[in-house]
Amino acid sequence: MKPYLELGLDTFGDVTLGADGRPLPQAQVIRNLIDEAVLADELGVDFIGVGEHHRADFAVSSPEVVLAAIAGRTSRIRLGSAVTVLSSDDPVRVFQRFATLDAASNGRAEVILGRGSFIESFPLFGYPLDQYETLFEEKLELFAALLEANRTGTPVTWSGTTRASLDAKRVYPPTANGRLTTWIGVGGSPESVVRAARYRLPLMLAIIGGNPLRFATYVDLYYQALEQVGGDPLPIGVHSPGHIADTDQQAREDLWPAWREMRNRIGAERGWGPTSRVEFDREIEAGSLYVGTPETVAQKIAATSSALGLTRFDMKYSAGTLAHEKMMRSIELYGREVIPRVRELLAAEEPELAGEGVEATR
Repeated sequence: MKPYLELGLDTFGDVTLGADGRPLPQAQVIRNLIDEAVLADELGVDFIGVGEHHRADFAVSSPEVVLAAIAGRTSRIRLGSAVTVLSSDDPVRVFQRFATLDAASNGRAEVILGRGSFIESFPLFGYPLDQYETLFEEKLELFAALLEANRTGTPVTWSGTTRASLDAKRVYPPTANGRLTTWIGVGGSPESVVRAARYRLPLMLAIIGGNPLRFATYVDLYYQALEQVGGDPLPIGVHSPGHIADTDQQAREDLWPAWREMRNRIGAERGWGPTSRVEFDREIEAGSLYVGTPETVAQKIAATSSALGLTRFDMKYSAGTLAHEKMMRSIELYGREVIPRVRELLAAEEPELAGEGVEATR
């Protein structure tokens, strides 16, 4: 039997343009983001993820605070980060903040831990970049110990080189059910895939360019690594950008200016050449941009999910300066049309039962 596919949305709180063509204040972007999440909840979207950045083109530096505001205006949607930059944070404080969010939302909190694709948080919080790998490895080790202590109701003992040791310390508040859903966000490193399996944490693949099926080798690697550590299979999710409109052409024309501006701005920082409309269209047609009508996007999500055996797909609906109103329309179409259509497409792939008592298999 194919796993149930959760369908979520992600945003980084990209600073958008107002009606006058000027960037909105970051405070207004945050208020708009909360309204977007409320709409997603009303439409039955499974999850909303809010990213963490520390730069002028993104409004959210504290996802948990924004998620708590969303929790107060929603009733069912799961709430998480996309991602929390664990390397430049303190694992104890991260756990406490998300455990608090879990209490405030009545058990709806999740956290996606990662190293992040930007480095602004390292100098901001006083962490040296030459300890990039060590910081994440040690802090993930401590976070895993905190999860186990939360599950068993026992104190935490841990020692390392990047923060003070803990000697039989209790961390409060615990979550009500002893669990805090924790994913490892991976952008393309085999070592990170194996690390997620070693800690027996679900895997979230950030696929933002190229054919998504090239990540099938990472899925296989994850399952092989899980077999070595023992235990049952764990969830695998994908985070990819997209935009939905009433026609394929409208979706492309809506997104292209904002995508181009964002891609060229970030690309200039990383030494990439300028993008082109050909590259943009290629990413839609054969890459990892999920752009078009509800039917177009649903077909592509279903194909990726089926090929990779996903249990969750999160579409990053924000894209640079793309207007709030266009994102709201995209969310509406995602909830009303894409989600039911994806479920319909995946259900049609289920093999027919050979006879009474015979279960379909993946």
